Amino acid sequence: MAAVKKAKAPCSAKPAPRAKAGVRAAAKLILLGPPGAGKGTQAEALVREFGVPHISTGDILRAAVKAGTPVGRKAKAYMDRGELVPDSIVVEIVSERLRQPDCSRGWLLDGFPRSLAQAEALEGSVEGAGDGARVVYLRVNPEAVVERLSGRRLCRNCGAGYHVRFMPPSKEGRCDKCGGELYQRDDDKPATIRTRLETYGRQTAELIERYRSRGILLEIAGDGEVQGVREAVLGAVRRSLSGG
Repeated sequence: MAAVKKAKAPCSAKPAPRAKAGVRAAAKLILLGPPGAGKGTQAEALVREFGVPHISTGDILRAAVKAGTPVGRKAKAYMDRGELVPDSIVVEIVSERLRQPDCSRGWLLDGFPRSLAQAEALEGSVEGAGDGARVVYLRVNPEAVVERLSGRRLCRNCGAGYHVRFMPPSKEGRCDKCGGELYQRDDDKPATIRTRLETYGRQTAELIERYRSRGILLEIAGDGEVQGVREAVLGAVRRSLSGG
């Protein structure tokens, strides 16, 4: 496995926040959910509550490439060709991150692993990575996700974001800030979203079942209001860590 230079660690993340008083800080958490499930919002709440570093594969991959670490250079070669970075390299980058000092009391893996093969490779690479872990799975209605994502609009001129239902512009099709034309990204079209959801379901089916059979899967309905989902997520994790 390629070593990561200490002077150029593959993650420039800020130190993990201090856990709230009375809350157990040592927590290994994996956050899973399909596109549009609200993982980013819930990740912020978990990081604040348990004082662990937030590890997003996209962020640490970009950081490794920018830092020019050996594994980052491997990843860049694929990215420059427009190819997906192989699981072996992603696992290597995540493994290096989990070995850093600020992860000694726990961590939050956001959206990774996404397949059974990735999970097995990670557990084989980092000793104890799966020991005591809890997996938060945000379960959502696919059509609710389609509605949420397909309603997004962006301004071609200034990049301001809107939603046709939840945050519509004052004038349909026009930006409130600059008057520019609003458009829908190809990734936000209903057919594309449904394809992404189906792909995610196929990729994660065996993984979800593995975590369920181990008794570490915390399934949370992610279709409700943000605050309600947040309370359900934090409550489930607290009870699980305390043995309740």
